[in-house]
Amino acid sequence: MKDFSSTHLLGIKNLSYDDIILIFNIASRFKEVINRPIKKVPTLRDITIANLFFENSTRTKLSFELAEKRLSAEILNFSSLGSSLSKGESLVDTVNNILAMKVDIIVVRHPDPGAALFLSKNINASVVNAGDGSHEHPTQALLDCYSIIERINNIKGKNILLLGDIKHSRVALSNIFCLKKLGANVRVCGPPTLIPKNISDLGVEVSFDMKDSLNWCDVVNVLRIQLERQNLKFFPSLREYAMLYGVNNEVLRSLNKEILIMHPGPINRGVEITSEVADSHQSIILDQVENGVAVRMAILYLLASKIKIS
Repeated sequence: MKDFSSTHLLGIKNLSYDDIILIFNIASRFKEVINRPIKKVPTLRDITIANLFFENSTRTKLSFELAEKRLSAEILNFSSLGSSLSKGESLVDTVNNILAMKVDIIVVRHPDPGAALFLSKNINASVVNAGDGSHEHPTQALLDCYSIIERINNIKGKNILLLGDIKHSRVALSNIFCLKKLGANVRVCGPPTLIPKNISDLGVEVSFDMKDSLNWCDVVNVLRIQLERQNLKFFPSLREYAMLYGVNNEVLRSLNKEILIMHPGPINRGVEITSEVADSHQSIILDQVENGVAVRMAILYLLASKIKIS
């Protein structure tokens, strides 16, 4: 088995094909562990991990915490609310003070693109990017691709659609990088105002026709409207968006085949997807949540192995 190529996980762009497959193979082993009656292993009992979340998060934060606990790591949780950052302390000073407590791995979510990369160059610890602004969200893309492979065995040559707010979505960018490295055909679809210019330079198709795109794809990953990252109005109303780009039962029944439905969460039910679709037999949304723990366990295990070797 090949070693993981990096001491950090900053983005999918930095990973090789072999790195991705290695993560998936290790994740499959850990998925067996978390489905046992005793779901804990002592693998990282000598490792201390700090979760630094400078943005609100529920799924990602809980998923990382559970992955760390399943591996028996020591955990330190940090919230920027009420921290010394509000007194003018720099990000590096804050993190270095945490590292002085002998922390080995930093899991960081930050509103600024490049924050994880910046930290990796300025601190002495492994850094895992849990989402940096509208840049990347590598662990989400890895668990998304792992979930697809689990259902259809192979991504290579499959048609995967990313539907919705592509412009503001870090999930979209990481998914594009990961899917392309695994040999998928990727298309993005949404209102013209929510599709970045020149995104076709990444080797993806662009469409503004949802019905045509759903007929084209084998899997659709429905992305949330990122209202918190939108300074301007990119479409007239949520109601109009739901009418033109919302995935509902009527739309799915009109297709000439059955497709897999994904969503990275949190879901705006009734906007980008209806409850009937999100909870249907075609949906693998809860599989994504379960697989997120196993994939994050794999990443933490591989990075901790590099620490122990060095």
